[in-house]
Amino acid sequence: MKSILTHLFEYKHLSKEQAKHVLTGMARGEYNPAQMAAFMTAFVMRSITVEELEGFRDALLELRVPIDLSGFDPMDVCGTGGDGKDTFNISTLSCFVVAAAGQNVAKHGNYGVSSHCGSSTVMEYFGAPFTNNEDVLKRQIDRSGVCFLHAPLFHPALKNVGPIRGQLGIKTFFNILGPMVNPALPKKQLVGVFNLEIMRLYSYLYQLSDKNFLIVHGLDGYDEVSLTGPFKISTPEKDEVIHPGNLGFPLLDPVSLSGGETVQESAGIFEAVLKNEATEAQKQVVIANAGLALYAANPDAPLEEAISLAREALESGKALQHFKRFLEAS
Repeated sequence: MKSILTHLFEYKHLSKEQAKHVLTGMARGEYNPAQMAAFMTAFVMRSITVEELEGFRDALLELRVPIDLSGFDPMDVCGTGGDGKDTFNISTLSCFVVAAAGQNVAKHGNYGVSSHCGSSTVMEYFGAPFTNNEDVLKRQIDRSGVCFLHAPLFHPALKNVGPIRGQLGIKTFFNILGPMVNPALPKKQLVGVFNLEIMRLYSYLYQLSDKNFLIVHGLDGYDEVSLTGPFKISTPEKDEVIHPGNLGFPLLDPVSLSGGETVQESAGIFEAVLKNEATEAQKQVVIANAGLALYAANPDAPLEEAISLAREALESGKALQHFKRFLEAS
């Protein structure tokens, strides 16, 4: 690790093979916490390259605990996190809306690092136990359309570096990696990213895959469709900037998307959205993200139709029923 750190501190980049080797060593506990913290911090100081990201991704996927959910044709709906916006759990809520609209979801998530309430945090609050037992996860998705894959149970490297990431309290390249390493290897995915540079890297690597994907970035800094301004999308067919008004959505005040000060407040918003008792802003932003997810899963249908399906799934109470079934199946 000493030679790798010296290499990085001299502003040099790693090859794909070097990146894969280091992350494999981290997963196997070959480095001490100080070395791992220094390694992660080096990538906070400069941009990551395509080769480095590809090497990190390949290491995590090679070492993952595999799970076969292909019979359910699931998608993932997630963001990189790390945008510093402290929004409520928009992508996690969107999963239950997407499931209620007929598309199964294998949600890959973790505790918040740069926010106080990540997807795992809110799921834990509602009593959903974390497991990598395939039978339990298949029961979840069979009964509710959603299963939850808590990242540390599937990725030894994430488990080993979790305490260090928490102590650092800032976004690291692991934020960037999360959406790329869903252990179920879904063929469909909506990914939110926190800046245009990461969007470019993701788009390059995803174009080399066989996924139906849609990458989204709010141009005012969000890793999701915030409706606070225009957002950019990247799909296998196109790159496009969209204004909320073009899809019939109002322009929202960033304050209206706050996740609250505590986990309890975040969970309260979560429940209120599913019960159709939330503010109009909170409901609209979930519908927008769920609609884009449905469009990512079925790009042959119009985006407006996907948004309409998401709206009906939430406002009819179907999404709430799917969430209740998820908790029962868990």
